[in-house]
Amino acid sequence: MTAGGSKEVLLLDYGAGNLRSAEKALLRAGLNVRVTNQPAELEGAAGIVVPGQGHFRQVMEAFDASGFRELLLRTVRAGTPLLGICVGMQMLFSGSEEAPGVAGLGLIEGTVKRFENQPGLKVPQMGWNTLETVGDSPLLRGLDNSGYAYFVHSYYVPLSAQVTAGAITEYGVPFWSVISQGNIHATQFHPEKSGELGLALLSRFRRNVIETV
Repeated sequence: MTAGGSKEVLLLDYGAGNLRSAEKALLRAGLNVRVTNQPAELEGAAGIVVPGQGHFRQVMEAFDASGFRELLLRTVRAGTPLLGICVGMQMLFSGSEEAPGVAGLGLIEGTVKRFENQPGLKVPQMGWNTLETVGDSPLLRGLDNSGYAYFVHSYYVPLSAQVTAGAITEYGVPFWSVISQGNIHATQFHPEKSGELGLALLSRFRRNVIETV
């Protein structure tokens, strides 16, 4: 089997992602990662990483203006592995309550929802929380449920979304915090800020996803 370090994974620079810290974390996990702002380079990549931060409307407008949408959809639907991070996870769905009428990538059916204000719970969720594994996600194989991940978000993927494997986290309501649906993977939390758990998850993306392509 070809070593994962020799297979190039592209980290997309479309103007709305935290590239520097994400790139460092991916490199630490042993991935051969390169930042690109060129959509044509997606074809032939061993994997694609989509970061994201900010308002859903601004993120999707930046993504569409970059020209990535058509080629990313074509490449991912052809089987290229994808990893979304934070808002990069929310982008994979049909849309978000944060920006009604703005189309997400639609790779997975479902609408991202906003946390409701509840006594004792601040919105956004900012801080550490647990993961409860569901099904067989390549990102989580061999990990127990004792680790904590670092979250910063006001919007979440509800359990009604068309997802069958990943992890669930509770913050007033249960929500998908990790998803694995075919070749599509994502985390709502920041792996690059989640210590050993984040590094372990990214290492599994390399070993269980990229190295098996």
